[in-house]
Order: sequence, then C-alpha cells, then structure tokens
Amino acid sequence: MTRVTIKDVARQAGVSVTTVSQALNNPEGSRVAAQTRDAVRKVADSLGYRANPSARALRTRRTDTIALIGQHLATTEFLGGLIGGAQQEVRHHDGLLIVADTADDIDGVVQTLRDRQVDGIILGAFYHQELSVPVSLLGTPTVLVNAFTRQEGYSWVTPDEVAGGRAAAEVLLAAGHRQVAMIGNVDDIPATHGRREGFLARCRQSGIEPRYVATSPHAEATQALSTELLAGPDRPTGVFCFSDAMAIGFYFAAAGLGLRIPQDVSVVGFDAMRLIDTSLFPHLTSVALPHAEMAAWAVERLYEQLEARGGAAGTLPSRGERIVGRVVEGESVSAPPAL
Repeated sequence: MTRVTIKDVARQAGVSVTTVSQALNNPEGSRVAAQTRDAVRKVADSLGYRANPSARALRTRRTDTIALIGQHLATTEFLGGLIGGAQQEVRHHDGLLIVADTADDIDGVVQTLRDRQVDGIILGAFYHQELSVPVSLLGTPTVLVNAFTRQEGYSWVTPDEVAGGRAAAEVLLAAGHRQVAMIGNVDDIPATHGRREGFLARCRQSGIEPRYVATSPHAEATQALSTELLAGPDRPTGVFCFSDAMAIGFYFAAAGLGLRIPQDVSVVGFDAMRLIDTSLFPHLTSVALPHAEMAAWAVERLYEQLEARGGAAGTLPSRGERIVGRVVEGESVSAPPAL
C-alpha cells in the first residue's frame, strides 16, 4: 500500500505543503486560520495520513513522548483512570505515553527517561498528598497529578475534596435526610480535611448540624464505630463514609444490627471503586475521584509548557487546579424511613 504523504494532503486540500505542515504540527501557534486547519485535518484523516515522527523530531527537536511516573502506581485501581485520561490527551497531540512505576528509585527512572529524551513528565501520586519534586526532575518540564507542591515553577492538579464532601451531603439532603452523620478518617491528609469541610458546610447551609465521628480508614475499625453510631440514640438516617473501603465496615455494622440499606439507613461512599461498589449489595452510591480528568488536565498543561519557549522549565507561571468528581449512583440511598 502506497504511503500517503504531506504532498497528497496539500493537493487534496488545495493548499500549500507549508500550510499543511503548520496546520498539523503546530495548530495553536500557527498563523493558519481555524477554518483552514479544520479542513486540512479532515482531509488528512480521510486519506489516512500519518506524520513521520522521525522527521518531525528533527524539525521540532522534540520526541512527542510523555512519561507518567509515580511510586506504587501499579498497585492501585486508580492507575487505569490516570492512564486512560493521559493517553487520550497525548493522542490528541499525536504523541506517545510511557508509564513507569518508580518504586524506590525515582532518580534512576528519571535518568532513564531523560536518556530516551522524553519531552516531559507527569508525576503522579496514588493518593492526594503534598509532594516535593525530586532534584532529578529539575530542568525537565513536569506537572503533578493527584498531588500538589509548594515549590515554585510546578503546576499541579488534585481532586476538589471540599466539593466532593458537599456532593455527598447533597445526595443525602436531596433524598430528604435531616438526621445525618459522617464517618471520617483520622489520618492527617488533604482528603480528610477537605471532605469533612465540604460535608459539614453543605449540611449547615441547610440548617442541619450533622454528627461527625472518625476512625482509622479500615473496614474493621469502621464496623465497630458504625455499630456504636447506629445502635445509639438519635440514630442517623443518612451517613457519609470517608471512603468506599470504610463503607464496607458500615454495611457489616448495619447488617449486624438488622438494619436494611437503604430502607432503614442510607449511605454514601467516596472514591467510586468499582470493585467495592458493585460487590456490595445494594450497590454503593459514591463520589468518584476524577483521575482521568486530572490526568488529561496535567498532559494539556504540560504541552502548554512545551509550546512556550521550547519547553524550558519555568517559562509559564505555575498553576494549581482542583477538579470536581461526579456522583456515581448506586442503590444505597433512598428517602428516610417514616418515624
């Protein structure tokens, strides 16, 4: 089969080879009108044109290769969301995504990627946290995902934990619950504080003072605390659990007390971990973490940095972004029982 060339695209589109090159290889920075760019892209797609990556690398001095790295990423269910979001955005730029788990040798992994001339790095964390960017990444365009940093010159994106807590409260309030509680996490991490802040604020906005209790984020500890909460006076009719993993313990506690979900008590989780949510009966309603959306944002921000002055670190002001996750509806929430 004959390879389609840039000349074929130019001939079919009725424009010059230079116009095609600018439209396809530097769409944001080119002087080609948007209408012409769109027309050229449609022709290129219809002909099955693919740019020669080697030739483009020589011309742009870039490999169009982005790396997604992080410690313990391979052990988390969230990796699929990060990869999917990053991969889709990289493809929009006709690039290649490399994924590497740094284990305990981030400096070695970074050096290997530099040797392979990656254009930039997405540094990910398997839970929302503050990170210090390693010295080995200095000079390499880098954006953090699911983590933030106080260091100058680095953009980052995290979940909007406060908005997530508000969303959980909204689910219970919209169902008619007025006696509500939250089972929080005792760990000193951003998610602990943000989800609590959002949940309490939204409830108080409706004139409701929710109960707040906290324990370690494990099913066994949550079961014990949930049993105490549900067996006591003024039992809440709607409960928000800090995470889906903690919701498992809540389900066990409710069952042990002969309470039905959601007929007797409703529950909302957080994380939207499919393996957990669909294994519980009834299926758990949960607030999702926006991993795909965060990864896509990080890749787009990285490409913006690469486009600015050849991708030198620090050429764009650092920027932080918080993205709101969506509510994944299950069957664990209904109207409160009639008293």
